[in-house]
Amino acid sequence: MDATELDRRLREEFDPPEGARRVVVREARDLVDSGDYRADAGVELTAEAIISNLSDAPKEQSLPEKWNWWMGSLGIAYGGYTEFLIVRWERTNR
Repeated sequence: MDATELDRRLREEFDPPEGARRVVVREARDLVDSGDYRADAGVELTAEAIISNLSDAPKEQSLPEKWNWWMGSLGIAYGGYTEFLIVRWERTNR
């Protein structure tokens, strides 16, 4: 997964504050590095897949909340994924 591409796509699709984008990109890199998604889903995690899944989350949620919503879905489907939840981020310019 290309972190620069993900950051650009998050900005274009959701227009979130920089802090929110930064924390989601960091968690996405951690998820890729863990190999968990690839092992469970059978495919590499891409920026496109992340955007698609975050787009399914409730519209009123912030970007980190959308990420957590998706991690919860992955947890229900495969087990685990709590280590990738975002528990704190900069909330300015929400």
